[in-house]
Amino acid sequence: MARRAADAALLPLALERDESLPLHRQLYDQLRDLILSGRLSAGARLPSTRTLARDLGVSRNTVTGAFDQLLAEGYLVGRVGAGSYVSEELPEDALSARQIEAPEPFAAHPRRRGLSNRGDRLARLRKVGGVKSVAFTPGLPDLDAFPFDVWSRLMSKAWRRPPRDLLANAEPAGYLPLRQAIARYLRAVRGVRCEAEQVIVVSGAQQAIGLAAHVLMDEGDAALVEEPGYSGVRGALTAAGARQIAVPVDAEGMDVAWAERCAPEAKLACVAPSLQYPLGITMTLARRLMLLDWAQRRDGWILEDDYDSEYRYAGRPLAALQGLDRDGRVVYIGTFSKVMFPSLRIGYLVAPADLIDPFRFARTALDDHPSTVAQPALAAFMEEGHFAAHVRRMRKRYKDRQDALLAAVRARLGDALAIEPAEAGMHLVARLTPKLTARMDDQTARRLAAEAGVNVSALSSFYAESLGGQGLLLGYAAVPEEETAAHVERLARALGV
Repeated sequence: MARRAADAALLPLALERDESLPLHRQLYDQLRDLILSGRLSAGARLPSTRTLARDLGVSRNTVTGAFDQLLAEGYLVGRVGAGSYVSEELPEDALSARQIEAPEPFAAHPRRRGLSNRGDRLARLRKVGGVKSVAFTPGLPDLDAFPFDVWSRLMSKAWRRPPRDLLANAEPAGYLPLRQAIARYLRAVRGVRCEAEQVIVVSGAQQAIGLAAHVLMDEGDAALVEEPGYSGVRGALTAAGARQIAVPVDAEGMDVAWAERCAPEAKLACVAPSLQYPLGITMTLARRLMLLDWAQRRDGWILEDDYDSEYRYAGRPLAALQGLDRDGRVVYIGTFSKVMFPSLRIGYLVAPADLIDPFRFARTALDDHPSTVAQPALAAFMEEGHFAAHVRRMRKRYKDRQDALLAAVRARLGDALAIEPAEAGMHLVARLTPKLTARMDDQTARRLAAEAGVNVSALSSFYAESLGGQGLLLGYAAVPEEETAAHVERLARALGV
C-alpha cells in the first residue's frame, strides 16, 4: 500500500543562512533528528527534492546533498520512480518517542566504564593544564634560536631521493647512522660506555622507561622512584604494571640507604643522577656507588634518565652513572626534545650489552619500529657538528637568562619567593616564603599565575606520597632577558605582592 508523502510545509524545518553550518548539513541534521525521534516514522515517504527545495527556498542541490547523505547512512531508502522513504530497518532503540534535543555536554568527570585497575591509575595521572605562555614554562627550550634553515635543508636532502630501505624496511632499533652518531656523542661527551648496537631509538624518555620496565620487570614488581620526581616516570611505570615506591631525595640525591631499609624487595630504580627533576640536585659520587652496589647485590637494575645533562653552567658536564657501571646494570636514557624542539619526539635507550636482543625483540613486539622521517636529518645534524654547536650557543644563552630571572625575582618577589641559582638545567625552584604561605599554597599560586597568563608549575605536584615542599618551578630557557622583568611583574601582581 502506497504511503502518502510527508507534507513539506508541516515538517518543522528551519534553515539559517548566517549559521556556520552549510545549508545541506543543517537540513541533514534536522531530518535525521526527526527520524530518530519518531516524528518521521519508519516507512514514511519524504517530499520530493524539488518540492522540499521550493518550500524551503533553497537550491535543489542543497536538498539532494542532504538526502544523499541520509541514504548513504541508512536513514533513508530510495525506490526507483517512487521517491525516498524512512528506512524500516533502523534499530528499535534508535526509534524512540522522545524528542531529540541538543546533545548534553560531557560531564566534568565522566564515569570510567570498564576500566582496569591499571587504566584507572593511568587516568588519574592527568597533567595540570597550562596556559599558552612561554613564561615561565619549565622545560621549554628557546624555539626561536633553533637553526631551522639548516634543519630544513637536511630534511630536504634526506628525502629528495630516499633509499628503499629507508622507506620500507625500518630497523626496529632505529636508523643505523643515527645510532652510530648517538653512540659517538655519548662516549665523547657523557662518558657512556656503548656501541651503536646497544642504542635503540625511541619516541622519548617515557617510551624508553616503559620499554625497559616491560623487559626487566614482571607485573607487580617494585620499582624505586624519586620523591619528588618526574610524573612521566610514574606514568610509564604504571603502564608497565610496576608497583612504585617513592624514595626521598635529599641534598645528595636518592636516599639509597632508606630504600635498602624500607623497600628490600625492589628490583629496579629510576633516577636522574646528573640533574634531578624537579629539584635540580646532582647525585654525589658516594650515592652513585651505593646505588650501583645495590643493583649488583640485589640482582637489580637502574634506569638512568640523563635529564638536561647538556646544560651545565659550572664546570664540565658530569660523566653519566652508566660510565661507572662494570656489571651491566644500568639502562641509560636520553632525549633530543629539550635540546632541539619538543615535537621532534626522538629519544634513545642504551641497553646493557648482553640484553641487546631482548630489548630489540621487545621493541618489535610493543611498537614495531620508530618513525624514520626525522632520523636521517638528525644523524646528519649531529655528524656535521650542528648539534654540538647549537648546544654551545644555548648553554651561554640559558646561563644569561637564568641570571636575569634570578635578579628579577630577588628584586620584585624577594619577600614572597626564595630563589637560588642552579648549576644546570632550564628552570629554577622558587620556594614560597612563610610570608606568602600564610596567604596561599603553591597550587593556589600556580592557579593565580595561570589566570594572569604566566605558566608555572607547583613543586608540591611532583610529590606522590608526601606533602612535599612549597614552591614554584620557573622555566627561563624560552624567555629573553629583556622580557624577564615584565613577566616577573605580572607574576608578582598575580600573587598580590
